[in-house]
Amino acid sequence: MPITKLASALLLTVPLLLAGCATNKDKEQRDYTTVSSNQFIEANYKAADSLMRQLTGKLAGDKPLIMATLVNIDELEQTTTLGRLVSEQLSTRLAQGGLSMVEMKLRSNVYFKRNQGELMLTREIGEVATAHNAQAIVVGSYAETSDMVFINVKVIQPNTNFVLAGQDYVLAKEAVVRSMLQRN
Repeated sequence: MPITKLASALLLTVPLLLAGCATNKDKEQRDYTTVSSNQFIEANYKAADSLMRQLTGKLAGDKPLIMATLVNIDELEQTTTLGRLVSEQLSTRLAQGGLSMVEMKLRSNVYFKRNQGELMLTREIGEVATAHNAQAIVVGSYAETSDMVFINVKVIQPNTNFVLAGQDYVLAKEAVVRSMLQRN
């Protein structure tokens, strides 16, 4: 009789254990799906694609572009993880589209603000572009409200300060975006 009870207990326990494993795998799949379908990358790539369409015929093929870090519109010398990551993703997508992008983090003679990224003010744009033989600089800013982040990105010709292309877009201020807006 005790063996029968033990066998019954095992028979009931095994499906529960297996169900727990399946739930873990399902949860991991849901987590991956949630992250991979997040609005963030798609919105940044769409913005970069729009810039590339606007730049058609306006750029020389033999000169690079520089990507500046997006800054907080209310504090132009400050940024966050959001500003740095948007800049990285825009630069990546522009490079994927065939534009030559200078990786500023590998250059030592550029103004770096600790933990902020590559920040450029208007007076610095010409100097930096000349130093790196860049034909244009991608600059941008973001502004946050209680439930959204408004992003503005422009491609500027450094010797004239003319805007060659521009794109505005909005991100919902959901948990991932909110966490990247915190000051480090």
